Amino acid sequence: MLERFFRYTQRNSSSGTEVRAGVTTFLAMSYIIAVNPSLLAAAGVSAEAAVTSTCFAAGVMTILMGVCTNRPLACASGMGINAVVAFSLTAASGGDWRVAMGVIFLEGIIITGLVLCGLREAIMDAVPISLRRAIAVGLGIFIALLGLINGGIVVNNESTLIGFGSVYSPQFMVGALSVLVTFVLFVFHVRGALLIGILIASLAGIPLGVTAIPQGILQLPNFTTFGAPFQTAQDGSGMAILKVFVSPTLLVFVFSIMLSDFFDTMGTVVAVAKQGDFLDRDGNVEDIRSILLIDSIAAALGGFVGSSSCTTFMESASGAADGGRTGLTSVVCGCLFLVAAFFSPVIAVVSSAATCGALVLVGYLMMSVVADIDFDKPLDGISAFVTIIGIPLTYSISTGIGLGFIVYSLIAVCTGHMKKIKPLTWIVDIAFIISFLVA
Repeated sequence: MLERFFRYTQRNSSSGTEVRAGVTTFLAMSYIIAVNPSLLAAAGVSAEAAVTSTCFAAGVMTILMGVCTNRPLACASGMGINAVVAFSLTAASGGDWRVAMGVIFLEGIIITGLVLCGLREAIMDAVPISLRRAIAVGLGIFIALLGLINGGIVVNNESTLIGFGSVYSPQFMVGALSVLVTFVLFVFHVRGALLIGILIASLAGIPLGVTAIPQGILQLPNFTTFGAPFQTAQDGSGMAILKVFVSPTLLVFVFSIMLSDFFDTMGTVVAVAKQGDFLDRDGNVEDIRSILLIDSIAAALGGFVGSSSCTTFMESASGAADGGRTGLTSVVCGCLFLVAAFFSPVIAVVSSAATCGALVLVGYLMMSVVADIDFDKPLDGISAFVTIIGIPLTYSISTGIGLGFIVYSLIAVCTGHMKKIKPLTWIVDIAFIISFLVA
């Protein structure tokens, strides 16, 4: 029955490989169970309720992604947007996190509408091939950088902005061990290299104090944040979401978050598609419309349950790199998130440092596409270069993509290649320029 529905044999996979890949993706993402509630707590959201909403949104939408698209993609509360909710959006909402979730919910509804009318897919089709390939490379570097930061190998430095971490740091030791074990297993073609690397690093982190001993086993779900946009606003003036429509500042937030969500997903999906073998020669993602639809609904659901915007997670690439080729990978991952809602004290002990090796290996695997970019042509090469360095150096997928779009159009104008620019590309350029100006 599973074979008939997911067709994993047809994609050179097996049920065992898909299950293992689902576990790998979950472990690579599991840090969100602890990190998202800690960020939302700054906005006044109950930590217990945030754990429930984070696990529920991730679990439900990841399962839907697997069932509806049959691709190894997983969803969870997006890093970056949750920080905006915690430290900027809630303040702009008068300190009311329910109103902030109303902004997220509205953004998700609008972006779902864009998918249904075909605009979101059309914009993706308007992306030049060179930029599609550059996005995959930039995401690879970004994912690797994220892993190195998680492992304490790359750290903040007041003089040079970033620097090499201390080799005596327990976090560094766990991160370095994770990289070493994962790459050695990969070189020797050991199945499940990423998952084994995460588990070994997690165990090694116990005596080093990086992997915490769980303070309990069970934690009953807390559903008090569900329906947040439709709850009464903090000041008692009425339904929280209604305050969004009467505030120009909040409407600007809707636009800027929508733009970020839009292109973060585009970059992530391209990156995972590269690993999961559903990216064609022209850089087009197969089954893109259904993927974008589920991702858009996930954003709205995240706002509804109070977990911040739920989006396709870049760590999905770890499961794809571990052999995941179908939606069964996603279903397994999603079910683990739902289980984690009850066992979060145990699941949350997997440290981000333990996932360092998996993310760095994914970054390495995604670099191969750089050979397909023609750097001898300034129009393709310069815009691709700006995109590749823009994503990791600005620590923003959407910003890097935006810079690449704008530079591509400028060079096309200067070199007499305006005919290569599609009308939607100009619209995207203008949208990015506006977002940069109001940021």
